[in-house]
Amino acid sequence: MDEKRTIAALAALAQQTRLQTFRLLVQQEPEGVPAGELARLLGVPQNTMSAHLSILSQAGLVTSERQGRSILYRADFEGLRAMTLYLLKDCCGGRAALCQPLIDELACGCAPGEPVRES
Repeated sequence: MDEKRTIAALAALAQQTRLQTFRLLVQQEPEGVPAGELARLLGVPQNTMSAHLSILSQAGLVTSERQGRSILYRADFEGLRAMTLYLLKDCCGGRAALCQPLIDELACGCAPGEPVRES
């Protein structure tokens, strides 16, 4: 990931509904959630949710798959990983000791589908 894509991903998450959408999609992995259900769960009009999902998709944070008449959305963990690694590598400037406490905290030890331990 480069600086431009990292800025787009961070900007996409810097809005309440998009952050809530992304968090909900992470919680629903690996099943994903149809767009209409996302709108209902978050109390957002469907056309507004479509706009938010488009921004998250362009930022590389969600993927979509057509299933019949609906579109199923999932969190894009590769995009999240790339953004996080870019920030860690860039900010630490090759000095692993600076980032190690953060890396240790991020390594929650949970497998996909398991709840994340809260601090």
